[in-house]
Amino acid sequence: MAVKSVGSHIRVVLCDDHPIWRSGVRADLGDNFHVVGEAGDADEAIAAINSHKPDLVVCDLHMPNGGGIKVAKECGADTNIVMLTVSESERDLLDAVAAGANGYLIKSTPPDELRNRLWSAAQGEPVFSASLAGLVLGEFRKISKATGGTQPLSDREREVLQHVARGHTYREIGEDLYISAKTVENHVRNILKKLHLSRKQELIRYAVEHNIE
Repeated sequence: MAVKSVGSHIRVVLCDDHPIWRSGVRADLGDNFHVVGEAGDADEAIAAINSHKPDLVVCDLHMPNGGGIKVAKECGADTNIVMLTVSESERDLLDAVAAGANGYLIKSTPPDELRNRLWSAAQGEPVFSASLAGLVLGEFRKISKATGGTQPLSDREREVLQHVARGHTYREIGEDLYISAKTVENHVRNILKKLHLSRKQELIRYAVEHNIE
């Protein structure tokens, strides 16, 4: 996951297999974002990213030739990638984070919120739609129940996640909890990392118990 210091304009590569949708997103981004490249499938996206070296990649999850997951695996270590998708599936969210995306937003995100979230993502801040925070919290509850009550989240992390689910910004959460916005960001980053690792451990345990090699 890349962390960059960007200027007054965010250089963006926009990836979606629907040109009309790309046009709509480009219009919603406004003057502070400059679209330097566009792509309609994963291979075109990777080529555009390598060519333009953008501050941010806004990428549809389900595109031809491997989709956003392939893009994140190939470029996520060097570029800030946000999935902009219709999918609110827990599995899709987990796969995107595991592949290297540092953001996951649904396409119904209002334009003002979208711009704010993408600006934060361009700085390396992990962002995801508030509607998905409840899904993430529910997954941790399932993990806790499956492991006999062991809670993988700290009290502070649960508190942060509950605030995210209410749609609060990192700055607002920090002010409410008397911590810095950067500390809130770190909590969110750790939450997503724990979620992926917890699910991975569950899969390994299942494979061992069922003699799957």
